[in-house]
Amino acid sequence: MNAAHGAPEGAAPDPDAELALKILVAGGFGVGKTTLVESVSEIHPLRTEERLSEAGETVDDTGGVDSKGTTTVAMDFGRITIRQGLSLYLFGTPGQDRFWFLWDDLSEGALGAVVLADTRRLEDSFPAVDYFERRAIPFLVAVNCFAEARSYGADEVARALDLDRGTPVVLCDARDRDSGKEVLVRLVEHAGRRHSARVPDLVG
Repeated sequence: MNAAHGAPEGAAPDPDAELALKILVAGGFGVGKTTLVESVSEIHPLRTEERLSEAGETVDDTGGVDSKGTTTVAMDFGRITIRQGLSLYLFGTPGQDRFWFLWDDLSEGALGAVVLADTRRLEDSFPAVDYFERRAIPFLVAVNCFAEARSYGADEVARALDLDRGTPVVLCDARDRDSGKEVLVRLVEHAGRRHSARVPDLVG
């Protein structure tokens, strides 16, 4: 018997067994990471937001997001069930440079990552894109479509960010649960192809 699962050794996996996958939600300051985690989470999400202070004015670039009054200082956490037997644990990363020391711990064991982008501050996406490319962590870019921002197509964003061929770019509304869930499904599909030997057909 397999002591860990109570099944005979060599037995076929239980198709109804729970599979939990770790996903990061990353990106620059104020792109909507906390909003995305909150909108899709089926549990009350954990938030570690603090109010922006005068002390942070010299280090935090709030250009383009002047109305933002809080920032994530550790992580956001939520959970969503994609289908029976498959749940995603979502870890929203802090967007400010001075909290990036947390990224290495948060990315440990992650299947993949969503890099949220704001076309008003597209250059803020480069550090996250570079981070996941250098560590060979599968990711996609999700453009959070703010009403006041100029609209760009997925191909334009991919060229502007100089993404590796095959890296998906999707348009989304981080406030909308169905839109956010579609982003996550696309990421799992993309990561599943990258990890096809270990994680086949995750959402099929």
